[in-house]
Amino acid sequence: MRPLLDQLGLDASGLRQRLDYLDWGEADGERLRQLAAEGDAISRAFLDELYDRLAGYPETAAILSGPDRVSQLKQRQLHYYRRLFAGHIDDDYLQERVRIGQIHEQVGVELRWYLGAYRLFLARALRQVLAHAPERLAEQLDRVDSLLKIVFFDMGVAADAYVQAEHQALEASEGRYAHALRGANDGIWDWNVTTDRLYVSARWASMLGMTPAQLGEQAASWFARVHPADLSALRAAFDAHLQGCTPWVRHEYRMRRADGSYMWVLTRGVVELDASGHRRLAGSQTDISERRRIQRQLEHAAGHDALTGLINRDQLNHQLQAAVERLQLPGARHAAVLFIDLDRFKLINDSLGHAAGDRVLVWVAERLRDCLRPGDQLARFGGDEFVMLLDDLACLEDADQVAARALVALREPLRLGERCVVVSASIGVAPLAPGQGLEEALQAADLALYSAKDAGKARFERFDQSMQVNVRRRLQLESDLLQALQRGEFSLHYQPVVDLHSRRATAVEALLRWQHGGEAISPAVFVPLLEELGEIVAVGNWVLQQACSQVRTWQLAGASQLHCSVNLSGRQLQERDFPARLREILRSSGLAPQSLVLEITESLLIDQDALVLSTLRELAGMGVRIALDDFGTGYCSLGYLNRFPLHIIKLDRSFLHDAHQDQRQLKVCQALIALSRALDLTVVAEGIERDEQIALLLREHCTLGQGYLLGRPQPAEQLRFD
Repeated sequence: MRPLLDQLGLDASGLRQRLDYLDWGEADGERLRQLAAEGDAISRAFLDELYDRLAGYPETAAILSGPDRVSQLKQRQLHYYRRLFAGHIDDDYLQERVRIGQIHEQVGVELRWYLGAYRLFLARALRQVLAHAPERLAEQLDRVDSLLKIVFFDMGVAADAYVQAEHQALEASEGRYAHALRGANDGIWDWNVTTDRLYVSARWASMLGMTPAQLGEQAASWFARVHPADLSALRAAFDAHLQGCTPWVRHEYRMRRADGSYMWVLTRGVVELDASGHRRLAGSQTDISERRRIQRQLEHAAGHDALTGLINRDQLNHQLQAAVERLQLPGARHAAVLFIDLDRFKLINDSLGHAAGDRVLVWVAERLRDCLRPGDQLARFGGDEFVMLLDDLACLEDADQVAARALVALREPLRLGERCVVVSASIGVAPLAPGQGLEEALQAADLALYSAKDAGKARFERFDQSMQVNVRRRLQLESDLLQALQRGEFSLHYQPVVDLHSRRATAVEALLRWQHGGEAISPAVFVPLLEELGEIVAVGNWVLQQACSQVRTWQLAGASQLHCSVNLSGRQLQERDFPARLREILRSSGLAPQSLVLEITESLLIDQDALVLSTLRELAGMGVRIALDDFGTGYCSLGYLNRFPLHIIKLDRSFLHDAHQDQRQLKVCQALIALSRALDLTVVAEGIERDEQIALLLREHCTLGQGYLLGRPQPAEQLRFD
């Protein structure tokens, strides 16, 4: 409190000056003490009158807030008046008076209510004091004079306390505002539009690496530092606000720093008339360079692939749209899209890991980017797919040259640590047409890509309409194939497996046929489709059910020793419940497990997993025999012949074709038959078409075979087993 008293000029010298100005002396204090008893009575009566009056005004009534609060305030104020009549002006007295001024200002009691209350108190006190006998008038006037002195002393101290409290509140507010500005890192500006006088704060100027004095006091010095490309828009924003078209100014633009570099700023402002009638435009300015940098990064990330830095699919769509629109302009030249897909990229990920796969993708992006011409675009479409957009081509053959250049660039080996990786790609080339839809353009390139992969990969193909026709035909074929089982379009043909000595059938192989729209579709076409579509499991189970039932019917009709061979899909073996399903098929058909042969391919053994191996062993345990089809044509290790539960080897037709007249082929054929016999495996020769082949097989003690010479596949009703 002492520092505050000093601020109010109530130190020792200041206090003496105030009291001296009021002619205050010891006699004044004594006179007031003589009035103490009478003053107490006066104060009590006055306080009742005062608070009744204050209750009649909304501002003061809200502060009083109830009888308990009024009683408390009356007691405090009575004590205040008693100190008045005590006549002692010391430090405690001063602190109490200053505190009253501060408290009144804080709770919202304005100075007018304080001064008005003192006026009422004096009126009441003077009437009481002067009501004594006239002969004592001089004495009473002295007392009144002393009372006026201390009351005006009190009012002066309280008024100063009011002013000081308001000043402190203002300073605190200004301090908070200045602190907020520092925290916001904003600069302040004030432009007198009428006189063209500009004020900028030190922070405003420091953003530019300058001082306010270096900047100058005219708006021209401000506008001279605005980026030329942004100046007209900034002036338009100010003019729109000054003309009343906008409620405020809020504009982002670039300003030149003292070192010549540019920064992004956000300026805000509002216009008003000052006391002189001048229009003043004032506001703040914020450095938003970092926000703009982050915004640019986000915008770049939204349109670019994070791994390769290439534009992504969304940005590619924008570029394609622009290219299609340019093609509609007079004099526009050709444009094309190249759809690029890496061949066997999954193998790299699976064998070397995804980190190595990512390095390969980055390397591919760099190689493909080097193949571009100025103005061309390269996008990562997703995964291991890339798209090139070639614009302003002299002719479409130029797109073929870029595709060929890309294939050559990708063939260069890439070293990953101690490994050397060679990447190949298939590319589909499609021309862009004026007004063409984006999806249509990409679909055409994708169809050409599919054609390139179908033709052997590591090549490019250019789109033509026949590809569209073929794809539509394939889609229709797939759709019909998915419904073929429900429509009853599948049937089985049976090819005899013959004892070469007796020429009698000992078994049949069930072969699936599809009659679609009056046309017989080749199994080489629809069986791979069944695999792709995942329908092979349902169809395979149907084949098993039909074949087992038919063979059992033949057995009951007299061919009791007849066996049946059914080709098995790898997907069927990967079904955990396949053995249980097969048991049910055998039970329902009545066919003994020993009468069933399940044929598998070498590829299934190469891709073997624990589930396939355990399933084959379970099937063999049931009594079902397992045959290895097309033996010798794949990459199967001979070790698999011992590891898997095999019973029959089917010698592929390619080994037998020229063995009767080619000694080298004959020796290979002899070796395979001898190996199978040594492993106690039954051999069935496929593709027998000549009697010389039968003679050769009998010499090598191979007694079972099938082929067109021995019997073509036929429907069940056309076969006889006499």
